[in-house]
Amino acid sequence: MKPNEAFQDIQNKIGELFRNSPAKDVERNVKAMLTQGFARLDLVTREEFDVQAQVLARTRARLEELERRVATLEQRISAPETP
Repeated sequence: MKPNEAFQDIQNKIGELFRNSPAKDVERNVKAMLTQGFARLDLVTREEFDVQAQVLARTRARLEELERRVATLEQRISAPETP
């Protein structure tokens, strides 16, 4: 057996050991449990959060503009008319 073939054989056997290792099962089970736990928490993704933050910022800006307009209109109504 050539040295290259021997290293390849060892690499294949080590890879097979890791694939059949209980650590893989544990990792898979932990990931599944975390996924279920997060699903129960009704979390949103970062992207969804960022979109909603942008909507809120636009809504806030629009509200502030409308408040300024209402204040201006109220001043016009309450100001005495000059002939």
